[in-house]
Amino acid sequence: MRAVIQRVSSASVTVDGTTIGAIHEPGLLVLVGVTHTDTPAQAAKLATKLWHLRILDGEKSCSDTGAPLLVISQFTLYADTSKGRRPTWQAAAPGPTAEPLVETVITTLRTLGAHVETGKFGADMKVSLVNDGPITLVIDV
Repeated sequence: MRAVIQRVSSASVTVDGTTIGAIHEPGLLVLVGVTHTDTPAQAAKLATKLWHLRILDGEKSCSDTGAPLLVISQFTLYADTSKGRRPTWQAAAPGPTAEPLVETVITTLRTLGAHVETGKFGADMKVSLVNDGPITLVIDV
């Protein structure tokens, strides 16, 4: 699994002009990509890492401060641009494989005590954010 994590002051996601997920205080925006070989154990490991990642103000984590997370599925994280100018998506897992693993990340975070907002899997989403720092990390598990 791959995640792009951004420390944000606020973030939201809309589908068809309607906001479906938003955080209005400092927290993390997490874009999650899934490849063919990913497992539920990796999804749970990613969630735990996100919950305890010390990148908030004062080197605190979401678990330390109760900061919210906005988690959005993002198959394009597995784009291959090594040949030509048109990306291929062959490394990205198909929806029936990826969706349950993204849900495992969300469910595990909630089980750990996180407030999690989400996008809508497979939808055309518009994401807005105020990057704080800016701090942006890429994590592979």
